[in-house]
Parts: sequence; C-alpha cells; structure tokens
Amino acid sequence: MAFGRTVQLFLMDGSPKGRIKCSLDNWTGKVYLIPRTELTRSKDRVDLSQTGIYLLFGTDTETGDEKLYVGQARERKNGNGVLARIAEHLGEEKLDYFTHAIVIIDSTNSLGPTEISYLENAFYQQAVAAGRVQTINGNDPSPGNVTEEKKAALDEFIANSKILIGSLGYRVFDAVDDAKTVIPAPMDSTPNAEPLLHLKCASASGDGRQTTDGFVVLAGAKLRLRMTDSAPESAKKNRQRFADRISASGELLRDTLFTSPSAASNFLIGSSTSGKVTWKDEAGRTLRELEEAVLKAAKDSQQQAKRMSQPVKEKR
Repeated sequence: MAFGRTVQLFLMDGSPKGRIKCSLDNWTGKVYLIPRTELTRSKDRVDLSQTGIYLLFGTDTETGDEKLYVGQARERKNGNGVLARIAEHLGEEKLDYFTHAIVIIDSTNSLGPTEISYLENAFYQQAVAAGRVQTINGNDPSPGNVTEEKKAALDEFIANSKILIGSLGYRVFDAVDDAKTVIPAPMDSTPNAEPLLHLKCASASGDGRQTTDGFVVLAGAKLRLRMTDSAPESAKKNRQRFADRISASGELLRDTLFTSPSAASNFLIGSSTSGKVTWKDEAGRTLRELEEAVLKAAKDSQQQAKRMSQPVKEKR
C-alpha cells in the first residue's frame, strides 16, 4: 500500500520564483530548483560543489515544446562540482533554451563515478520513455556497471528524487497514462486510473482515458489523415507537433497526452469536436454521461450521510 510522505520546500530567497531547496522525510538526498538567473548567487553553496545530477529545463521558442538535458558532474580537485558544471553550459548555443536547473545531490556526498553514471542514465532513459518532453542529450549516457545490491539502493534514490522533482511541478519521468505508472517499493500500489474510453468516428478510432494531467490517447489509435477546413488551429498544430509519432498510414505510435478530451478527439478526427460526447465507454455512455453519473452519486452519498447523522426523534 502507498503511504504518505512529508516533503519540505524551503524558499531560499523568500519567493516561489526564486531558489527552492527540497527534502524528504528520512532521506539524505536533496533537490534544488535554481532559476538560470540565480546560478551565480548559488556559488557559495558548499553542497552544490560536490558530485550530483542536474536537469536543465526550458521551452523551445519556435515549437513551444518543453526541452530537457540530463547531465552529471563529479566533485573536482579545485573544489568545483555540479553547480560549476551547469555554469559551463551557459555559453553553449544548444542549451540557450534552459531557464531552470534542478540539481540532485546526496548530502553525505557518497556518490562515486559508478553510481553517478547509473543515475544519469536512469534519469535520461525514464524521461525518454515517458515522452513528456524533448530530451536533447546528444548521446545516451553510459549506465555504468553496478552490483544488484547497489542498483536497488540507487533505484530507491531515484524514486525519492522523483517525488521531490514532481512536487516542484516537473512530472517528466511519469508515464502519460496513469494506468502505466510504476511506483517502486516501498511505495508499491495500484494506480487509480480512470476507465478506458473509446472513439470511433469519421474513419478515426482509438482508446484513451482522462489522467491527472489531461487526456491521453493510447498508441495504436488511427487518425483521419485529411483534416477538415473547420479544424481548430490547435488541432493542426498538434498534428505538426506530434508528426514523428504518426505513421504514414495514420497510426499513432506512442501514448500522447493532450490538454483535454476535445483536444484529443480533434487531433484524431481532424475536425472540431466535443470530446465529452465523442469519447465513450464499453457500454456506449459518453464521457459527459459518466461524469454526470459520478456527480449524482456523490450528491446522493452526501444526502444519505446527512440523513443518517440527524438524531432520531422519539415518539411520545
């Protein structure tokens, strides 16, 4: 069963727009969120001069896609470490996009070359597998060679890091389909996924479900290749944005997240649609009907609880 955890966010500059230090109960790791503009101010942080993993986040100015670079840095003899390595990237044109850096360290400074290579590779591979952002590393980081005992400890380190990174609003390592989210031990549990819904309209078809982030269309969906003249501009942009996920025959090759059910159905059908009507369950009930049923059930439950809480009047 999943259990609660306590996350502490320390606003180092007294503002949520500034630097944030994150810690987790009973864990020696630390995660920092540092805006690009605050890197220089952070050079006096001793813990940021040690070995660590860093993630560089930003947005592509042309496409609007989120971008991520995963890197590692080891503590050097001159006293420089992970923060100095990030600063070295400031002059690189391909990394001009990044506005925020996330730094992951172990406060005991016990991460060696083998461990840091494993962590860099794992964070990179999980970001690629999730497919939420464009990962721009030129080469796949080497996974190193760790024992099974060390791997178990590092996987726990990764799981704890992801809790803090997610608490900061970056869910880049989570599968877009909540039903496929894997929660490592000791937080093993079955995700509370929404029911699977289906779409079949105008030669388009596919499966999807609502998620905590929007609406995901599952791989294998079929798009109507020709879009109508009245198709929303957002649907046209999504066709261009996810062009590398669409085969020549119109098959969606990867699970893909959209902002809403309508954005998902517009993408598949290539026209202006109402996702609340187009997406249906196995019984043919529309998403709108399903949501109305849930609201009615909640209201009935509240009324019943209210009636049961009222004292019974004695008969005279």
